[in-house]
Amino acid sequence: MKFLKDKDADVNSVKGKTIAVIGYGAQGAAQAMCMKDSGLNVIIGLRQGSEKWKTAEQYGFEVLETAKAAEKADIIHVLMPDEKQADAFENDIKPHLTKGKTLSFSHGFNICYKFIVPPTDIDVIMVAPKAPGTEERKQFLQGFGVPGLISIRQDVSGNAKKTALAMAKACGFTRAGVIECTFEQETFEDLFGEQAVLCGGLSELITTGFETLVEAGYPAEMAYFECLHETKLIVDLIYEGGMTHMWDVVSNTAEYGGRTRGKAIIDPEVKQRMKKLLADVESGKFANEWIAEYKSGLKNFKKLREEQNNHEIEIVGKEIRDLFKKE
Repeated sequence: MKFLKDKDADVNSVKGKTIAVIGYGAQGAAQAMCMKDSGLNVIIGLRQGSEKWKTAEQYGFEVLETAKAAEKADIIHVLMPDEKQADAFENDIKPHLTKGKTLSFSHGFNICYKFIVPPTDIDVIMVAPKAPGTEERKQFLQGFGVPGLISIRQDVSGNAKKTALAMAKACGFTRAGVIECTFEQETFEDLFGEQAVLCGGLSELITTGFETLVEAGYPAEMAYFECLHETKLIVDLIYEGGMTHMWDVVSNTAEYGGRTRGKAIIDPEVKQRMKKLLADVESGKFANEWIAEYKSGLKNFKKLREEQNNHEIEIVGKEIRDLFKKE
């Protein structure tokens, strides 16, 4: 796949247009601030009474209720949580999606699973950073940027790709490199990665390792260091130079043990279960389950959160992290 860089994008193609960022969480704030700092006309759309209202105003943004922001904007960039987007779209955004406007996202969830069905006479695009909002903003302020993805779902104007690239450049993504993909590719890979590896798989691996040591009689504090604290050190090595770099840096004993025992944990059956997770993502089974959970009041979701918050690894971890705080 081709990486698109700064030379492939022109911020001037969206100057003079009003971009309404809907939502001011980690991603909303980061992207809005970066685009504003790049000279674009950005306003913020929030529900009345939002705790983020004053925060956004303090940075110099004009803040409006979501419907008014959507009405005023030429480009509506939806950065609310996935589960809240469909209701906001139907009630506040859709009535103001007149011909010639652009509807934009940073994740294809609601478009792919048809929780949102846009009018056919507007451009629909995606501008998606491959990083959390905090890291995205940090890299931008340091003069670089995080990698990103763009996707064009509907190109009525003939300028949808120019718009997506301009927004990506304004956020600093083209400094690192941007790949063009489909909404489905971004959505399915993102959900699978979160569930199987980055959030679900990794957290369960860490927790299970911790439990194994503690149940065998080892001190919880040592188990925390071994299974959680040092994870960052290893991940940093992988991030810097790939798996090979990590193997080069750790001891020969660690390398031999890891290479010969790792596959006993992540065996072929794990890959088969991963394939099942991917199938549930692609079919929409997971998406429908998640939205149903949200609409039913998040009872199971809150229970899972509470269980994790009360786990011994969290209690011990807080005590250990407090030791690292500067007095």
